[in-house]
Amino acid sequence: MCPVVIASKTRYTGTVTPPATGMETTVVDIAPQADDYMVEGYIDLSQLTAGDSVLVRELVALDGSSFRSFTSIVYTGPVDEPVVRFHTKTLPAQARYRVTVTPLTGAPRTIPYAFILEVMGTL
Repeated sequence: MCPVVIASKTRYTGTVTPPATGMETTVVDIAPQADDYMVEGYIDLSQLTAGDSVLVRELVALDGSSFRSFTSIVYTGPVDEPVVRFHTKTLPAQARYRVTVTPLTGAPRTIPYAFILEVMGTL
């Protein structure tokens, strides 16, 4: 057996603002990698106010093209604990990973995010 190492690390940080209510907007979209990989991250829903609701979806395409829902949760503002954590997912090299947000009611809000992609390798 060969020891597993992190061959590369990429940070995805920024903000996303959906253009309109009802429009699904991609927060992060990880393409297939050179080797198996891990991804985890956070979004911050602290901008949601009374009357705002947003659908947050986490999707995985294990075959690299056919996305399936991993989680799908509606948050309604204001959110008491607004930082949403996406726990570490270990995925095969050919898989794709995506997080989206869709404002359902209220005005679209700016959503800060931070994700880390770690691609595995061997010595």
